Amino acid sequence: MSSKDWLEKDFYAVLGVDKSASADEIKKAYRKLARESHPDHNPGDAQAEERFKTASEAYDVLADARKRKEYDEMRSLFGSGAFRRNARAGGQPGGYPFDVSDLFGGAGQPGGAAGDRRFGGAGFSDLFSSIFSGGGPARGRGPARGRDVEAEVVLDFDDAVRGVTVPLTLRAPGVCDTCHGDGAKPGTLPRTCPQCHGAGVVTRNQGSFSFSEPCRECQGVGTIVDEKCPECRGTGGVTKSRTLNVRFPAGVADGQRIRLAGRGEPGDRGGPAGDLFVLVKVRNDELFGRSGDDLTLTVPITIAEAVLGTDLRVPTLDAPVTLRVPPGTPSGRTLRARGRGVARRDGQAGDLLVTVEIVVPEQLSAEAREALEAFAAQTPPAGREHLDARVRRFN
Repeated sequence: MSSKDWLEKDFYAVLGVDKSASADEIKKAYRKLARESHPDHNPGDAQAEERFKTASEAYDVLADARKRKEYDEMRSLFGSGAFRRNARAGGQPGGYPFDVSDLFGGAGQPGGAAGDRRFGGAGFSDLFSSIFSGGGPARGRGPARGRDVEAEVVLDFDDAVRGVTVPLTLRAPGVCDTCHGDGAKPGTLPRTCPQCHGAGVVTRNQGSFSFSEPCRECQGVGTIVDEKCPECRGTGGVTKSRTLNVRFPAGVADGQRIRLAGRGEPGDRGGPAGDLFVLVKVRNDELFGRSGDDLTLTVPITIAEAVLGTDLRVPTLDAPVTLRVPPGTPSGRTLRARGRGVARRDGQAGDLLVTVEIVVPEQLSAEAREALEAFAAQTPPAGREHLDARVRRFN
């Protein structure tokens, strides 16, 4: 991408986001545009393909924090129409040559110190050359890292707690097996681009500036394919289905993202592959809940069990355990079975937290009612004296 593009293209407008948009908002906007205009979904639609390329170009800059900062600073300083007119004219009004150092020179020149302070002490010429030449000498499109891939997996509760290996099928761009990525028909080879001589970039002079940009003849690759591969039509890549066996560790939680380094899209021209990020969704269990590394369970008990105490036999993820309910246990009390929760990486495990709830029967037999009335007659009052004083005000 040339520095001229950075001055003339509003990447925020391309993605339809505000300049203050967060990284997540930018990613969301790009994904929406990419889905709508992807060539696979719009075969033969040149306008959709151009929209896809433009959106990808904008996202490549705005998704990178360093590039975005440089892009914003460059457009803030040089994005005005007056600057672009003078730059294209090759000088200032009146015919004087335009020299960036006149505005942002060294510390000893007017404006130099201010320019350096604005960029955190870095010389303006360093920043300017970094932006206009991609951070170093002009070069072609060498090996490029593949894009990261995101997927979503739904796990059963038991599988998430214990750990499980799941086959995951992905459809993503991959290297063409017919031409092995060079885009040429088998038996032929790409030739060196005569325009850029294999560099992938050309240098153009505009007034006092020299701009390095991708070679239009070879699209920045450095080579030209005369006889294209019939499988990938010269692109060097095809959409492939691949299945990965993904191991989810014991204790993986709902909403957790698992990163698999190097399992994303293959890189271009021998570059490293991107990463695969798997978002985990966990189904609810009919008995257990989860709080961090602890399992939760609610168990109903009768009034008599709460008053007199009882032994509860409760399930766990493995063998059941027996918990003692002390006499006089109130509804909502939580009992703890240590080490019966979710296993941790250190070899330890969380606890099983059992909450008891007193169940009040809706109907009683005559015998049960008589017994309960006798029990009530012998039971001390509940201790509502602190409420009685307020009630007496209205008597």
